[in-house]
Amino acid sequence: MNQPSHPIMKSKEAIAQEEVAKILDAILAGKYSWACVLFLHLYGYEPLDYIPYNTYNRLIKQNRKIVSSSCQKIDKCN
Repeated sequence: MNQPSHPIMKSKEAIAQEEVAKILDAILAGKYSWACVLFLHLYGYEPLDYIPYNTYNRLIKQNRKIVSSSCQKIDKCN
């Protein structure tokens, strides 16, 4: 039988421990929406395809320091 393919399972890239730690820290702090944003960024998805603009914008503003350091490391941000 063929199992359905899932985008996460297609990814061959290993997840950096640092990135996993950021996601886990967000979850443990109760920041589930921010954890979703980090997870989507990690796998190369556009969060605005899944999260309303106002929510995304608020999350970015609240976590600006974290976003700046992440962008410098992964070069995916503008």
